[in-house]
Amino acid sequence: MTDKTMAKLRSLLKTYQERAAKAQPQPKTVDEEGERRREECGERLQQVVLPVLQAFVAELRSGGHGALIEDHTEGIDGYPSVGLAFAPRSQGALASVLTFRYDPRRGIAVQRDVKPPATRARLVTSSHDRIGTMTVDAITAEWVETKTLSFVEAVLKAN
Repeated sequence: MTDKTMAKLRSLLKTYQERAAKAQPQPKTVDEEGERRREECGERLQQVVLPVLQAFVAELRSGGHGALIEDHTEGIDGYPSVGLAFAPRSQGALASVLTFRYDPRRGIAVQRDVKPPATRARLVTSSHDRIGTMTVDAITAEWVETKTLSFVEAVLKAN
């Protein structure tokens, strides 16, 4: 290739690069507002919901029942959630779960999965139902206590 052709090629490439840089949209960043709300919800779950559930777990365990907390507030992927798994100390009891999780459209949604004992039913089914939704800022310990108490009552009645 001659020097004249090489210079022309370089000029064309440079012009193209400048034009492409202007036309190219900026790389999309993570939705900062959505990420901030997700992190705020995770903090709220840790500060308000988790202490209430820990108190319930301590009381349930002192009564001889099986109970544990599922804390998914620290992960960077997915929506933060905190759950209470509860299994009464009756024969054939299965663990039922109460979950407080972040719903980007509504705030914090509460869902329970009450499972009947395996000894009473041939086919083990569970009842998933949403028992409440509250904005992140409006979550109080009293609200969490009410939802958790109704969950424990439903599990004990089913078993």
